[in-house]
Amino acid sequence: MASASTESRSKDRQRILLVTGMLGAGKTTALRELEDLGWEAIDNLPIQLIERLLDPDNGSSGQPYPMAFGFDCRTRGFVPQEIIDLVKHLAARGDFEITTLFLDCAGAELARRFDETRRRHFLAQDMPVPQGIKAERELVGPLRRWADVLIDTTDFSVNDLKQRIREQFGQTAPRGLTVIVSSFGYSRGMPPATDLVFDMRFLDNPHWQPGLKDLTGLDEPVAEHIAGNPQFASAFAKMRDLVLELLPQYAAQGKTYVNIAFGCTGGRHRSVFSAEQMAGVLREAGFSPTVLHRNLASRAAELVEGSQAQ
Repeated sequence: MASASTESRSKDRQRILLVTGMLGAGKTTALRELEDLGWEAIDNLPIQLIERLLDPDNGSSGQPYPMAFGFDCRTRGFVPQEIIDLVKHLAARGDFEITTLFLDCAGAELARRFDETRRRHFLAQDMPVPQGIKAERELVGPLRRWADVLIDTTDFSVNDLKQRIREQFGQTAPRGLTVIVSSFGYSRGMPPATDLVFDMRFLDNPHWQPGLKDLTGLDEPVAEHIAGNPQFASAFAKMRDLVLELLPQYAAQGKTYVNIAFGCTGGRHRSVFSAEQMAGVLREAGFSPTVLHRNLASRAAELVEGSQAQ
C-alpha cells in the first residue's frame, strides 16, 4: 500500500502522454479526443523540442496539467531508440508520469485507408503503398514493443477509437456532461439544436385560470395548479426516467452537451414549471444543469396563448 507522501507526489507529477503509431492508424483522431478530455495536445513537435517545452522554467505555477505529444515517422528527429532514451531520461526526473500510446493497424486496412483518402504514404513516394507500410512497420518496431498502451484500430470506426480513448484517458477530463434545461413557447418558434423536446401542451393552460395569467411557472400558485393536474405526475415520471437513462448513454458516446427543452404555448407557465422540476431531478442525480427560460419575460397575451383548449 502506497504511503500518503507517495500518493501526494504522484498527484503532483505532470501527466505526459506520447501518442505514436502507424500512419493512418488514428493519431489525429486520438489527439482531438484527448484535447476534448482536457489534455493540451501538440502534434508533430520536433522530438528535440519536447524536453525544452517541459522545462520547469517554461511552465506556470499551480496544478500541473496533462499534455499529449503526437509524433510519427514524418516528425523531425524521429529516431525510435532516441525517443525511448528521452522517455527514460524524463521519467528519471521524477516530476513526470509518462505513458506511451501506440496506435497500430493491419497493413491491408491501412492500404485501404490510404487508397480511400488518396493520400501518399510518407515512405512510399515512388513505391506502392504496401511497401511504404512495410518499411514504416520496421522503423517503428522498437516503439511498438516499448509502448505502455497498444490500441489496434483495424476494426475500429472513428467513434470506436474515440470511445477507447475516453475509457483509457478520460479520467483527466476537467468537466463532465454539460446539461442545459430550457423552456420555450411554441407560438414563438422552436429552439434550435435541441436534443430532447417535451411538449407540455397536453396539460391545462394556467393562462386561462383566474389570477394566474400574469404569473409564471416560477410562482407557487401556478406550480400548484400544474402539479395538481391529474396527468402531470405520471407523464413527468416517464420523462424523468427517460432523461436519466439517456444522459449516461450520451456521455458514453462522447457527447459533451445535451439540450433538454420543455415547450408550451406561450413559454411562461407549463414549460417553465416542468423545466424547473427536471432541473431539480438532475441536481439530485449529481448533474449541474444550466436552466434557461427563453420566453419567461414575454408579455402574457391571448393572441399568443390561442384558445382555452391550448
